[in-house]
Amino acid sequence: MWPYAGVFFACLLVDSVPVFAPPAWILIAFSVVKFKLDPWVAVGLGALASTIGRYGLSLFMPSIAGRVFDRRENENIAFLGRRLGGRFWPVFAFVFAYSLTPLSTTALFTAAGAARVDPRPILPAFLLGKFIIDAVMVFGSRSTIRTFGGFLKGQSSPKSAAFSALGVLALCAVLFIDWRELLVRRRLRLRFRILRRSS
Repeated sequence: MWPYAGVFFACLLVDSVPVFAPPAWILIAFSVVKFKLDPWVAVGLGALASTIGRYGLSLFMPSIAGRVFDRRENENIAFLGRRLGGRFWPVFAFVFAYSLTPLSTTALFTAAGAARVDPRPILPAFLLGKFIIDAVMVFGSRSTIRTFGGFLKGQSSPKSAAFSALGVLALCAVLFIDWRELLVRRRLRLRFRILRRSS
C-alpha cells in the first residue's frame, strides 16, 4: 500500500512547486515498473494529487510570479489569464486541451489565480486531461522498458516493438516540439536545445 501513497505524495510535491521538478508521469512510471503497481490506480492517484498540488500553487504563485519567471513566461501567463476569463464550456475545453500538451501547467494555474477565475471549470478539466496524458506516457514508457528488456533476452515481438516505437515518438514530441509556438501562432517549430545552459 505504501508505494501508492508514495506516488500520491510525490506527485503532490512536484506539482506544488513552480520550477525544478520532473514531470509527475516519470515518477508514476518509475513506481509502476519498480513496485509492480496497478498502472490505472497509480495514474489516477497521480492525477488527483497533481490537481490538488496545482490548485494550491494557484493560490500563492500570482504574488511572486514576476520575481520567479522571465518575461516570456509572464507573457504566457498573461495570455492564459485572458483565455480563462470566459464561459464554463469554452474554458473547460481550453484547459482540457492545454492539459493534454507538454506545456507547463504552472503558467495555467498562476494565470487562474492572478485572474481570480472560478476554479470549477479548471480543476475537472485539468484532472481529466492530466489523467489521459499521464496514462499515455506511463503505458508507453512501461511498454518501452518491457520491450527493451525482451529485446535483450531475445523475446521481443513485432507488436510490442511497434507500441514501443510509438512511445518513443510521443516522448520526442513532448521534448522537441515548441508547443507554445504551435498553439498560439499555429506554426510547427522544433527545439532541440532543451537543457538549461549554465551561466
